[in-house]
Amino acid sequence: MNQLTTLGRRTVCPVTTTTNALVASSSLAQPHQSASLPLALAHLSRQYATQQQQQQNQSNQPKSHRRAVTPFNDDGHVPWRQLSASERVGRAAQQSFNFGMVIVGILLTGGVGYILYTEVLSPDSATAYYNRAVDRIKTDPRCLEVLGDAKKITAYGEPSSSRWRTARPIAHEDSKDLYGNEHIKVHFNIRGPKGSGRVSMHMVRRASQERYEYQYFFVDVKGQQRIYMEKAETSTPKDGEQKPFKLFGINWT
Repeated sequence: MNQLTTLGRRTVCPVTTTTNALVASSSLAQPHQSASLPLALAHLSRQYATQQQQQQNQSNQPKSHRRAVTPFNDDGHVPWRQLSASERVGRAAQQSFNFGMVIVGILLTGGVGYILYTEVLSPDSATAYYNRAVDRIKTDPRCLEVLGDAKKITAYGEPSSSRWRTARPIAHEDSKDLYGNEHIKVHFNIRGPKGSGRVSMHMVRRASQERYEYQYFFVDVKGQQRIYMEKAETSTPKDGEQKPFKLFGINWT
């Protein structure tokens, strides 16, 4: 049973007093807990952000365990500052080799271009004189008389001993004499419906001249008399007389 205590005019119940105290304390604790909850969430959020930042920094840092860089597997992705001494030597050797290959390629390309120009594209090359000589033969009445139809005339170079080599090179010789004069000699074969023969040319560019002059240009057909397309004059010009320039059988004064 509950005991009642009378103090003056008021009657106090111990159980009721204890209950009221607990209710009051709980009502006071609820505002404190509600106020501390955002602080706890903010603290957890800061910890999570700090962990994420640390993980990101670790992922951005270079891995300590990487494949050794050698001249054979170096792709340039590893920065220079992260290479060891031996790896730097290997990368320097690889780059030096690559640079040397580029230089060799440039030299080879220049050499091929020079040969292509001097042998084919230059107007003073043996190939250029060969093409002009064939065109002249196909338009010369004397050559057509002994060779036949111009459309059926073919010119070709020297036969080759190799059966796999279909192209026949044009025989030519480039030389320079003691006086600085440049010489070009060209020989090739020609065939037509009426006969076949051989063409010979000799051009000279003297040291004081810019263009070549024909020493001779003739066609020899079997059973026929030699046909001279060009022949140098044996007479020398007099003092004060200018020698006319001769090209394609025409004297240019």
